[in-house]
Amino acid sequence: MGQFRMPSFLHDVFGEKQSVGSILTILLFGGVLTAALYYRFPELTDHVPVWRSALAFLLIFDVFAGCIANFTASTSNFYAERKTNRIVFIGIHVHIVLVALLLDVDIWYSLVIWAYTIIGASIINALIGKHSQLFVAGLLFSVGLGCMPMLPGITPYMLIIGLLFLTKVLFSFAVDHYGKAKHKIGEGT
Repeated sequence: MGQFRMPSFLHDVFGEKQSVGSILTILLFGGVLTAALYYRFPELTDHVPVWRSALAFLLIFDVFAGCIANFTASTSNFYAERKTNRIVFIGIHVHIVLVALLLDVDIWYSLVIWAYTIIGASIINALIGKHSQLFVAGLLFSVGLGCMPMLPGITPYMLIIGLLFLTKVLFSFAVDHYGKAKHKIGEGT
């Protein structure tokens, strides 16, 4: 499929150009996985007002869809060329903490996941343009994947959300998957 020029207000989500197939895949993945999570764990909204549940599901959808969007060349390259945008993107990602607060689940493990993810993403971001970036990202990602299920008392649905939050921010986003930043650094810009 051909590339679709994205409106400027969607550049932070999809980059500047994105294929219709990629957009549909991103939205479908986010929507289906969010619906499946609720179908499998309907108790996650027990005793929570509808407005808080709706907001939590919007954030969950953003995490899930963002995992895939950040792997596309368009989104990855858009951020690879914009150092300030990368830092802001990492800094504003408090989704896992907000979801825990909105769903009224134990907050401590969401804080642990958030802190590990943001610190790891910041380290990986600092390595942009260096050959070691992918290795360090793979190491930090693997440590997170291995340790997160061992958090005592984490609910299965928060584990799923946490794992995909880690994927979205630390590995899918922070890594320059297509070498665009490396080429920019090499060109002296």
